[in-house]
Amino acid sequence: MVLMGMDVPLAAIQRQIASAIDIIIHIGRLWDKSRKLLEIVEVMDYNGEEIDTRILYQFEETGRENGRIAGKWKKVQDLANTEKLFSAGYQTL
Repeated sequence: MVLMGMDVPLAAIQRQIASAIDIIIHIGRLWDKSRKLLEIVEVMDYNGEEIDTRILYQFEETGRENGRIAGKWKKVQDLANTEKLFSAGYQTL
């Protein structure tokens, strides 16, 4: 709709994005030119002004090994919206 040139309010577009996307995978390029998975984010809801998100996992840099960035995954929060997984047949997370 947006690409068709229709006059759609920004709030309507943001609401559609928030309802269509469940998880965001953030891959970034670091100073050592490596690409790493940096964050896994859950899209929660649209609150009237912006799209609310929750960081589930985050890459923490721990140092350097052989000129490359080393790190580990840190779990920040649990997945909140599990209904789709359970309805698809998942028993546990």
